[in-house]
Amino acid sequence: MIAASDLKAGMTFVQKDGSLIKVLEASHHKPGKGNTVMRMKLRDVRSGTTYDTTFRPEDKFDQAIIETRTVQFLYAMDQMAYFMDMDSYEQYEIPTENIEDEMKFLVENMEVKIQFYGSEVIGVQLPTTVVLHVTETQPSIKGATVTGSGKPATLETGLVVNVPDFVEEGEKLEINTQEGAYVKRAGK
Repeated sequence: MIAASDLKAGMTFVQKDGSLIKVLEASHHKPGKGNTVMRMKLRDVRSGTTYDTTFRPEDKFDQAIIETRTVQFLYAMDQMAYFMDMDSYEQYEIPTENIEDEMKFLVENMEVKIQFYGSEVIGVQLPTTVVLHVTETQPSIKGATVTGSGKPATLETGLVVNVPDFVEEGEKLEINTQEGAYVKRAGK
């Protein structure tokens, strides 16, 4: 059992009705009057539904035991993403609607970890940064510096990030997967 006050972003727990819930955001809130509450943004792992709620800090939940395996992302087709275990060559499929945010960073043959609750595949764990190609952006500006306001760039996965003015089409960029933000050039 785990108390609501101990839940952190990224943790998964089982509610009394059996639903598997992932914590997206968690914060203590102390209103002017009354008791402290835990404000949480949660996602039902199975249905993909995201919602905001509050708990008393002493509320208890069963913490879900989540296992991970290293897999290779093969491809996405017909609202399904296909992955292959690197050791056993077993294949797994996950509905793309359940991993919408992660799909913005996945390219074919990329190694990621998939998460299991028992034998059920429940999600994808991305590395902290990924390298993606720029497919479309405005031409670079001569003499541009890193401190400029930047410009939007479309990456090979369709993700749009703000990049410095000197970045050109065809370049590889390192992108932070938590923030969806440009980190640095990764070479050509």
